[in-house]
Amino acid sequence: MKIETKTAHFSSPLYLESGRILEPYEIVYETYGELNEEKSNVVLVCHALSGSHHAAGVYEGERKAGWWDELIGDGKAIDTKKYFVICANVIGSCFGSTGPMSNNYPSQEPYRLRFPVVTVKDMIRAQMQLLSSLGVYHLRAIVGGSMGGMQALQFAVDYPNLADDIIALAATYATRPWTMAFNKVAMEAIRRDPRFKHGNYEINDFKEEGLDGLAIGRIAGHISYLSPDSMDEKFGRNYVSNDGLFELFGRYEVERYMEYNTNNFSRIFDPLSYLYIVKAINTFNLTRGYDSLHDAISRIKANVYLISFTSDYLFFPSEMEHIVKMMKRNEQHCSYLKVQSDYGHDAFLVEVDKFEDNIKDILK
Repeated sequence: MKIETKTAHFSSPLYLESGRILEPYEIVYETYGELNEEKSNVVLVCHALSGSHHAAGVYEGERKAGWWDELIGDGKAIDTKKYFVICANVIGSCFGSTGPMSNNYPSQEPYRLRFPVVTVKDMIRAQMQLLSSLGVYHLRAIVGGSMGGMQALQFAVDYPNLADDIIALAATYATRPWTMAFNKVAMEAIRRDPRFKHGNYEINDFKEEGLDGLAIGRIAGHISYLSPDSMDEKFGRNYVSNDGLFELFGRYEVERYMEYNTNNFSRIFDPLSYLYIVKAINTFNLTRGYDSLHDAISRIKANVYLISFTSDYLFFPSEMEHIVKMMKRNEQHCSYLKVQSDYGHDAFLVEVDKFEDNIKDILK
C-alpha cells in the first residue's frame, strides 16, 4: 500500500461559523493507494477526537499502525488497490494541522487561547478547501466514526452532491447533555491544573511528565468509551499482584489500566487542542443553520449508511435510529446496521470484524 503524508498550505481565509477568520492555515493529510485518471475512486476518511491523519499503515521505523488499519489497506474493506483514500487532520488538532499551539501569523507566538472556536462545520469546510486544492470535486464515499461520523453527516447535509455514499459509525445528529457531562470532567480537570497556566504553557512542557488534568479528564473519557460488560470481561475484579489489598492506594487492574493509558495520552496530546476539539463535539448539531433537523436531513442526496453499537453509552443507537426514521419518512436512501457488541463506543475501532463486510458491500 502506497502511503504519502503531506501538508497543504492555504493563504486564503477560512471563514468560521463564529464569524472569525483563520488565515493562513495548514492541513496535514495522508493518502493511501493511487488516484485514477478520472479521480472517481476517492474515499475520504474522517477521524475522531484523539485520532489523526494517520489512519492506516505503519511508518518506517515504527510499530504502531494507523488507528483504522484493520479497515483500510490492500484487500481490506476500504481496499487501497481500488480506492484512493484521503484522511486529513482536522483544524484545531495537535498533529500538524493549524491549532491553538500554531503560530499566530505574522507573530512567532502560538495562538493559545486566542485561537478561534472551531466547529465540525468548520472542520469540513477546511477539508473542502483541501479537496479542491487536489482537484477532487466528487467522492466515492465519506467514512467516519464518532466525531468522524459527525463530519460525514455534516458533509452529507452541507454538500449534498459531494459523495455517492456516506458511512457514519457511532455518531449522532446532535451531542446530548449526557456526553457533554463526560466532556465537562475533562475540561474542568485541564483548566484547574496549575501547570496548565490558563493556556500559557510552552509547547514541550508536558512531553516528559504529561499533564495531570488531561490524564484525569481522559479517565472520564475512557469510561464513556467502554461499557460495564467490556470492563468485566477485560479486568474482572482482578487486583494488581504487587499492590496490597488493604493499602489505601492499592489498585484493581481496571485502575492501573486507566492510569497507564491516560498518563501516556497526556504526554502526546496537547491539552488546548483537547479543549477545542471537545468544544467542537459539544456544539455539534446538524440543525444549526437550518430551520429544523427535518430541513437539514431533507437536503441529503447521498446514500446514507448508519452503523451503531448496542453498548455505546456515549452516542446511543436510538440517536442513529432517529436519523433513519426521518430519512425513511422522506423516502431517502438510508440503510442501518445495529451491531451487537459489549465493547461500548470504542467498538467502531476494536470490533472491525463485525462491520467490515458491510462496508465492503457498500463500496461494491
